[in-house]
Amino acid sequence: MAGTSHGHTPAAWTGAIITLIGFCVAGVFMVAANPLGFWVGVAVIFGGGLVGLAMRAAGLGAQKESAEMVEARASAGRAQTSH
Repeated sequence: MAGTSHGHTPAAWTGAIITLIGFCVAGVFMVAANPLGFWVGVAVIFGGGLVGLAMRAAGLGAQKESAEMVEARASAGRAQTSH
């Protein structure tokens, strides 16, 4: 995975950070026995996923590789292991 930009995009980072914040909010309110705050945290978690998807759709995510690039990467991998 080190050779790719998997997860190293603004969409991935933003979605993950918002989801982490939602998880923390839900956890605090769960311990505090506050159901409304817990469900707000859960909503923030799902909101983080939606924000990440929206940012990816806006072009801030990883671009999909073409079939030629996938084949070139596979053949390079085979060439490295055949030595």
